[in-house]
Amino acid sequence: MKNSQWQRRRWSECKARARAALVVVGAAMPAAGGSGGVMSGAAPGATAAPTSCSANCGAALVSLTDAPGDFLSYIVNVVSLQLTRSDGTVVQTIPVVTKVDFAQLVNLSEIVSAAQIPAGSYTSASMTLDYAAATIVVDNGTTGVPIAAGSLIDGATSQPLQAPNPTQMTVSLALPSSAPLVITPGKIAHLALDFNLAASNAIAPSTANPTTVTVSPVLSASLVPDAAKQSRVRGALVSTDTNASSFVIEVQPFENESGDDGRFTVRTTSATAFAINGAGYSGSSGLTALASLAAGTMTAAYGTLDASTHTFTASSVLAGSSVVGTGHDGVTGTVMSRSGVTLTIANGLDEHAGTDDMGYFHKITATIGAATTVNELGQSGSFTIQDISVGQRIALSGALGVDASGNKTIDATAGGALLLPTPLAGTVGSTAANVVTLALQSLAGQAPAAFDFTGTGTTSAQDASAAAYTGAAAAQLATAALATGAPARFIGFVAPFGSAPPDFNAITVVNYADTKAELDVRFASPGLTAPFATLTSTQILISQATLTASAERELRIAFMRIDPSTLSAGLSLVPDMSAADAGFTIAHMLSEKSSSYATFNDFVTALTTDLNGTTAALRIEAVGPYDSTSGVLSVDRMVVVLND
Repeated sequence: MKNSQWQRRRWSECKARARAALVVVGAAMPAAGGSGGVMSGAAPGATAAPTSCSANCGAALVSLTDAPGDFLSYIVNVVSLQLTRSDGTVVQTIPVVTKVDFAQLVNLSEIVSAAQIPAGSYTSASMTLDYAAATIVVDNGTTGVPIAAGSLIDGATSQPLQAPNPTQMTVSLALPSSAPLVITPGKIAHLALDFNLAASNAIAPSTANPTTVTVSPVLSASLVPDAAKQSRVRGALVSTDTNASSFVIEVQPFENESGDDGRFTVRTTSATAFAINGAGYSGSSGLTALASLAAGTMTAAYGTLDASTHTFTASSVLAGSSVVGTGHDGVTGTVMSRSGVTLTIANGLDEHAGTDDMGYFHKITATIGAATTVNELGQSGSFTIQDISVGQRIALSGALGVDASGNKTIDATAGGALLLPTPLAGTVGSTAANVVTLALQSLAGQAPAAFDFTGTGTTSAQDASAAAYTGAAAAQLATAALATGAPARFIGFVAPFGSAPPDFNAITVVNYADTKAELDVRFASPGLTAPFATLTSTQILISQATLTASAERELRIAFMRIDPSTLSAGLSLVPDMSAADAGFTIAHMLSEKSSSYATFNDFVTALTTDLNGTTAALRIEAVGPYDSTSGVLSVDRMVVVLND
């Protein structure tokens, strides 16, 4: 392990570290050095002398995720992630600069730190982002539109986020006074941070024809992780305990190849699937294989974080060369077409082995072969390159290059392919014997028209069709509840190439009857000083007239879009009393500060004070179950962006 004795010494001293470089949201982060320690009043990127916290430490488990936004890629550097204690002590929780693609965090929570920090009550968090080398690609429904550096605008100054102007933005978040992050010696506390892409960015003139993106970062938080999202923890292997069915890593989030964000224990079960150096294992045999690896071997575990015990149980574990970008170059994206052993992969990330360097690509040509090792994430069994078909999300390891035309390529003939769980959405046409036929709306987040399904069927007549795409589900999955004409969503794996029908094998079936809706209402600058017809502890009402006058408004349920201005009684927002992870945030655009509230009542009280007749609302974002009959949205999470 790199500098392992030094790292263990830092661990035993319970240090919090200062970081000089940051994470690029949506995907990756570049690494830079920094020394560790607790800082009081230090600026982002500053270095503090190491401070031992002896036995008076507790583990702060920090995860980072993202609410959906209109981006294919949102890569920036995260320069600093700080927690501030009630006495003013500031602690850095990420040791190195990290490049992150926030667009990749929409369906994932990344554990970014498991650091030991001084005990106490932490009342705020702040994150500094650096846009100097950002890669922002707006999803326009077809090829995606990269935003030029000069067209990334700081919402507070209206200036481009490029030199000689400042390129960094710091967003601070006040945690609820009734629910601070409390660190107790010997225990683990969890803080789930959400960098809300939708609320943080304004695209002009529209996603169909974007020319500028104005950034006003919005950060929200919860002490309870989002149970709907899978969690990932990545880092260097420290030790394996086959008796306890667990292993310990030193956390290195995203694509970091250096740094140490604390030690973290990953639990496994008899059902945990392992992919180790290209070979597949299951349960105890996988843990035994993991135990044979040298300390310092890179691992990545996907699974579930228990909110009550703060323990992590892995459904899938990758190690060694099976971790994309470790030992080989790598790409992660969606297979758009296949001809023999040649794949066209779109809208993904490429990364170079042994570095933190990563970037977005629109299309890349991949070559696979008989020696390419193949695994399915979370699935045990034997797989070959025939399992790689059109529509499949995939992570390939190999050698990056360019062809004679200057286009990117990857040669994976001596590398590996990891098939990733792939989402599809469509309208139910019929169900029979657990096979559902759908009118396909999206596959791996891509429009059906973008795919070339040639070769997917046992005969050309049986090639997959977007108009009648078939998904097979295991008997225990509730396909009978899917009504004809209703929307449905599957998560699973595309059927092997040349084997359809069925076209898709589902491991999860989602009935959209219970799917949460996402509300997005935007007002033209300078905003609206009285956006709510009713603002009480039990209801917020947005009138039909206000919705009609808004610059943009949309209520999304899966791939369905509802115009809320058609509701004659307006749209009513009430607290969802059943939500365990409820959170409400008021974001102040010019000051780049946010305040988080644990209850709907506290949120409304603060909002009533802020909307004082001069301060105006620019944007309203809310998520929760929607009753189309009553026009009521029961909100689990809500963000209001103000122009102050």
